[in-house]
Amino acid sequence: MSALIRPVQGSDLNALVELEEQAFNGDRFSRRQLWHLIHRANAQTLVVEADGQVLGYGTLLLRRNSSNARLYSLGIAPEARGLGYGRQLLDALEALCPDLGCTQLTLEVRADNRTAMALYRRSGFRLLSWIDDYYEDGCAAWRMRKSLSDVQLAG
Repeated sequence: MSALIRPVQGSDLNALVELEEQAFNGDRFSRRQLWHLIHRANAQTLVVEADGQVLGYGTLLLRRNSSNARLYSLGIAPEARGLGYGRQLLDALEALCPDLGCTQLTLEVRADNRTAMALYRRSGFRLLSWIDDYYEDGCAAWRMRKSLSDVQLAG
């Protein structure tokens, strides 16, 4: 299935709300939080679309005067997992960083999400710290970081 990665649009809100329900068992963004991410937050959100359907999204949070970007969320619809969309989305988000002045990317990932951790490790992220009781169900998280300085110099 051929996919397009593009910036989020306001008209994607309903699809993102549905995707949150499908992709995550807990710690979901509400419609209001997603609207804020799209319209008000200092953030960059990209979506994966195939055949007119949003199959995934990823959001980078940015802080003014900071060279760190935070991968705030990356979600792929269950039926689209294993097709490489997560990697494509992660690569596209990372490619935005040099133009945004970001030289490192951090994220938090559920300690029990081996698939996501493997994706991040293959993409060059390294374990930074353990965070007890990070998620609403009590699951711990790993904070991971990737230096993008080599990416920025190459770009």
